[in-house]
Amino acid sequence: MALKYKPWLRFCCVVLVALCAVALVCLCLATVLGVRCSGGRFRRAAVAADSHLCSDIAKNILEQKGSAVDGAIAALLCTSVANPQSMGIGGGSIVLIKDKTGNVTVYNFRETVPKTWKPNLLNECVPSFKFYTGSQWIGVPGELRGYEAMHRRYGKLPWAKLLEPTIKLAREGIPLPPYLDILLNNPKVKGHVENSSLCEVFCNKHKTTLKKGDTLRFTKLAETLETIAAQGADAFYKGEIGRALIQDIKAAGGTMEMEDLKSYEVQEVNPWTVSLGDTQMHIPPPPAGGALLAFILQIMKGFSLTSDSLVGEKKIQMYHHFIEAAKFTNGQKKNIYDPSSKNTKHTGAEHLIDPSFADHVRKMITSNTTHESSYYSNIKPPPDHLGTTHVSVLDEDGLAVSATSTINQIFGGAVYSPQTGVILNNELADFCWRTNTLRQGERPPSSMTPAILESKNGRIIVIGGSGGSMITSAVALSLINRLWLGMSLKDSIAVPIVFVDSKNIPNFETGFDESVKKGLKTLGHQFGNWSFFLNVVNGLEKENGCIEAVSDLRKMGMSAGY
Repeated sequence: MALKYKPWLRFCCVVLVALCAVALVCLCLATVLGVRCSGGRFRRAAVAADSHLCSDIAKNILEQKGSAVDGAIAALLCTSVANPQSMGIGGGSIVLIKDKTGNVTVYNFRETVPKTWKPNLLNECVPSFKFYTGSQWIGVPGELRGYEAMHRRYGKLPWAKLLEPTIKLAREGIPLPPYLDILLNNPKVKGHVENSSLCEVFCNKHKTTLKKGDTLRFTKLAETLETIAAQGADAFYKGEIGRALIQDIKAAGGTMEMEDLKSYEVQEVNPWTVSLGDTQMHIPPPPAGGALLAFILQIMKGFSLTSDSLVGEKKIQMYHHFIEAAKFTNGQKKNIYDPSSKNTKHTGAEHLIDPSFADHVRKMITSNTTHESSYYSNIKPPPDHLGTTHVSVLDEDGLAVSATSTINQIFGGAVYSPQTGVILNNELADFCWRTNTLRQGERPPSSMTPAILESKNGRIIVIGGSGGSMITSAVALSLINRLWLGMSLKDSIAVPIVFVDSKNIPNFETGFDESVKKGLKTLGHQFGNWSFFLNVVNGLEKENGCIEAVSDLRKMGMSAGY
């Protein structure tokens, strides 16, 4: 009987082998061709920067087999020309990098306190928003040292290759970017620029600010970047560029010395990681603002939000809870400082990532009313600030970069170095109302919070924001919308936000739901009239092999990828 069925067994084996071969071919084709990504999503790599120009430059770097770090550096250098009011090599950054093994590293190359500073500098702080102008507020720039450190470990393309696109832009000039045009026509910013050394770059021959149709050039910056491309970051920190920069700072009345540049060091530390349900969020530790973001999200997670939370009375309650959580978060800003500046092993902010503390605070939030500011903290939060940029990048190898960079306020301290073309930061202003003393090498407290999130289903979100004090609210609301309310990443970022200012007063972005505002008033909320909604969130999300890349339209940005 066994002999009788051998032909059938042979036939079955042949069919099975054929089916396996077909499956193998299909698998190979799927690997080669990749997943088909619709809706403007990308399959292999993507970048979300503040401008289409800078996203495209980073995309080209990625297409040349550059790493996500190469792309981020190229995008940030480009942003120093396309959005020079936000960042540049005269500032500093905080960057999260996740490699393909899942390891996450934080690079902190924020500006630091120089060896000497103006006596009684902190007496010049004021308890309300203002532009802190002048050389007395300049911190030691860390930007280029940070790029160098990241590139040394993760870079694939030559260093000079990353600077080439921005050198070309700076030398040849670009049409005045639309967003910068809007800023320069704002009466406060216009006066800020025209009455400072910035006018050398941002004014026409009549000494009035540039306008639409004018060309923006950075001739001196192009020369500086060429030297740095050839000689590396040492040209800035130990060489001719650094010496020229110090000369210009001293000519403007500053106290920074060449030794401050020579001694600058990049910090490389581990992230803090918090659980948001089935998602793990990696954030930079203090003095960055990651703990504030984690605190507000852990409070909100306990309210069990769903897409139904966007309907009727539930929507009013959701925003009421968020505003109350934001007020408690304001009260915790005193705990954000550089741990290396204190005689303690603790940062003072560990409790902000403790779920039990979030649970405790959540129980203090009442659903039918708000409270006086003293209810949230006996210590008043520092005044609000503006500024900053963010870039998110994912490459083909799975390297993810979340980078937030700044010169602090708009155009920093309005100090331009004519010999180098560098716009200097005013980072020491971030110590106002946070401390009574300064220490050499101390990094200022910040709202900057680049983040990388990983879900159990394999989804990864790379996100961060700009806008100074608005960063926490903008990024938190974007993540609440995406993680729990069922919105797409694009819609999550686009929704108008509520910003609770340093006086614990809610301020609403144009277009915010009027019915919700009406409901919040019945709960006792008093509204402010904050006019500087410069909150901008740029993010990427990879899920099921496809990348959604979103550059915030508030800054007229556009992402790029392939």
